[in-house]
Amino acid sequence: TLPACRKARPVIGQLPSWRLSVLLCLSLSIAVMSVDLGSEWMKIALVKPGVPMEIVLNKESRRKTPVAVCLKENERLFGDSALGVAVKNPMVVYRFLQSILGKTADNPQVAQYQKHFPEHQLLRDEKRGTVFFKFSDTLQRNFWQPIKDAVITVPAYFNQAERRAVLQAANIAGLKVLQLINDNTAVALNYGVFRRKDINSTAQNILFYDMGSGSTTATIVTYQTVKTKESGTHPQLQIRGVGFDRTLGGFEMELRLRDHLAKLFNEQKKSKKDVRENLRAMAKLLKEAQRLKTVLSANAEHMAQIEGLMDDIDFKAKVTRSEFEALCEDLFDRVPGPVKEALAAAEMSMDEIEQVILVGGSTRVPKVQDVLLKAVGKEELSKNINADEAAAMGAVYQAAALSKAFKVKPFLVRDAAVFPIQVEFSRETEEEDGIKTMKHNKRILFQRMAPYPQRKVITFNRYMDDFVFYINYGDLSFLGEQDLKVFGSQNLTMVKLSGVGSSFKKHSDAESKGIKAHFNMDESGVLILDRVSNLVLDFKLGNTISSLFGGGSSEPNANVTEPVTVILGKWDRHSIESEESLKNSHVFLPHIRLQDLTDRDLEKQEREKTLNSLEAFIFETQDKMYQDEYLAVVTEEEKEQITGKLSEASNWMDEEGYTAGTKELKEKLSELKKLCKAMFFRVEERKKWPDRLAALDSMLNHSTIFLKSVRLIPEGDQIFTEVELKMLERVINETMTWKNETVAEQEKLSPTEKPVLLSKDIEAKHSFLDREVNYLLNKAKFAKPKPKDKAKDKNTTSTENSNANSTANSTEDAEKVKPAEEPPTAEEKEETILELNPAENTDTGNSQSTNHPDISVDAKSFQN
Repeated sequence: TLPACRKARPVIGQLPSWRLSVLLCLSLSIAVMSVDLGSEWMKIALVKPGVPMEIVLNKESRRKTPVAVCLKENERLFGDSALGVAVKNPMVVYRFLQSILGKTADNPQVAQYQKHFPEHQLLRDEKRGTVFFKFSDTLQRNFWQPIKDAVITVPAYFNQAERRAVLQAANIAGLKVLQLINDNTAVALNYGVFRRKDINSTAQNILFYDMGSGSTTATIVTYQTVKTKESGTHPQLQIRGVGFDRTLGGFEMELRLRDHLAKLFNEQKKSKKDVRENLRAMAKLLKEAQRLKTVLSANAEHMAQIEGLMDDIDFKAKVTRSEFEALCEDLFDRVPGPVKEALAAAEMSMDEIEQVILVGGSTRVPKVQDVLLKAVGKEELSKNINADEAAAMGAVYQAAALSKAFKVKPFLVRDAAVFPIQVEFSRETEEEDGIKTMKHNKRILFQRMAPYPQRKVITFNRYMDDFVFYINYGDLSFLGEQDLKVFGSQNLTMVKLSGVGSSFKKHSDAESKGIKAHFNMDESGVLILDRVSNLVLDFKLGNTISSLFGGGSSEPNANVTEPVTVILGKWDRHSIESEESLKNSHVFLPHIRLQDLTDRDLEKQEREKTLNSLEAFIFETQDKMYQDEYLAVVTEEEKEQITGKLSEASNWMDEEGYTAGTKELKEKLSELKKLCKAMFFRVEERKKWPDRLAALDSMLNHSTIFLKSVRLIPEGDQIFTEVELKMLERVINETMTWKNETVAEQEKLSPTEKPVLLSKDIEAKHSFLDREVNYLLNKAKFAKPKPKDKAKDKNTTSTENSNANSTANSTEDAEKVKPAEEPPTAEEKEETILELNPAENTDTGNSQSTNHPDISVDAKSFQN
């Protein structure tokens, strides 16, 4: 269910109705969405015809959904439903997964996750090196409106491995990713879209400080209008500097509060057990800590309380804001860090920043605001953006811009690569003394904060034989020691070109000007090796490189005849394989497992639906067996049989029904419906008789009056043929006879017998008579009056002379009168009825053609 769009939001360019209709016909789905995937919460925004930009409510009617999934023995739950299980059985609920996405088993964040959630066991995937959860193989077996096109947000600090992990997860889920957009960029886009009129050729620098649940990012953005060759002058945002702290966020504060509450409970000595060893109790304490953090942002103190925390022991303790701030003192000391990093990356000072805008739920903590305000040296911190939904709204605007189904006002986005990337290779060189040595070379591909999307070309000179080059991250000295450990491998991939030497030997006369490697960092910030080509020979080295590396054209030139092979190593410890090899590896298994889970969910939903239907049928039918209208149509024997079966089914439900399978439930429901079918039919027929018979009587009455009226029309003015009138008379008589005989026969039958007077037969008789009358009405409506004969008095000349002028005028009028059109032929009869039904067509332009002048019939009286 989608809420109404707010008027304050910008209107995406409206398409003319005919163009929109064409797009609806040509496109399978013109709705697009954005997914703001955070560490704790997920927000989804939608754009579709009639809904320019809006946050989608989940099934609990909330605007954000917890990023949590529950995998139990026989069900799969998401969001709030999953969190509800977490306090009862935390071992089957998985959340805060963003921090371990694409991480290897030895990454510090994996160990940190294991510490925060000891109920889960993380294992190493031997082939890929990444981690996965160990859970039971007995997982038993919903999706949503099928919108496939999406823009997904990712943290700006996500490296190549993490971005590819998100893309692979989206692919497994069946989504078509239009773009991965950095969440800070999406926020900046949302801010700029609403303030388009304030952006001009003068650069405006704004710092967005985003503290979410799991991390903190500071981003410096420059807004100004720029002129492009293609489409003129438009506003543009450019990411100038980014600083981040991967582990600074509200979740760490909640963990500190949770541990503090656990300490307070142990100090109360109400139990001999240590509450920290009880996973279920710790899950309850974490939930209370999350609530407590929110309340302490607005109150100086609050009472934490949990009913039945452990061993039926209630917990209650007062916590003050000062205690909370003392617990998180070291975290607050880290608040200015991302700002300093962003300024250093942008090579700017705070004096050049016009305002600092708060984003993210954790910026609502008063101490965070106090420390940040002091660090930036501004008079105030701006809160003029939706801290929770800005990223989702910015991403959905980008989704609409990328979709062919919507027309939006251009807003140019120049994102920036947070981590530099370079190409490394070794080449044999000969010194002056003739000694050959290997020289290691580095070429910068993308500098830190280099704008993207962007294409780059690296030329390898003096290579006449097979060689290898490496794609690695560049200088990461701006990262701290802990950040480097979390970052993972700094080696992206190895590219080996073989067959180069043999191809040059066959073309020894050609002078090589170098082998060129064409790189592309796309809109998602993902690096792609498009192709490798020789400048002189004009052939591409390796026509399978795109499928291996993830992009670019794979078609070889027509004049390529030399066999050249491109071999790639591992991409940041994740093999980039062809589609066929991917299907043959265990990497494809998530597709199978996810589909299996979805199938089981659908099966579970079908069973619950059938179970509810069976329960409702039993209860409602048992109640009906006490109602007079049902008791009147069943014999004593039928009553005993039905009530007995219902009682039997009710007992079966209590004993076995709630564990029975879908098939068995359906069979039980079908059996009961078959048993009660005749009773329900008799009751429904008796309910319909009064209205249907009244309508038929009314139709017969008006038809008879109409027939009598038209028979009184003088012969010279009559527009109906005798055949038509006799046909109507016959239908009236036959209908009257059928009604009287059938009603009389029905009255002889007992209410418990099968009725002979059927509502569908009454309706059919009514429709047939109505059709005959409407045909005649249509004919009368469009009939023209017949011309009158001109009277002349031949006995007196004086009369002729005295009426000379009037005769002339009469002659003139007679010339204006056109003969009446012939009535429709038999072949045209059906078509005329369909096109000219008076209930659907009215002619207000010509009163003469509305009805025959001598007939006055209320056509409405013939309509039900």
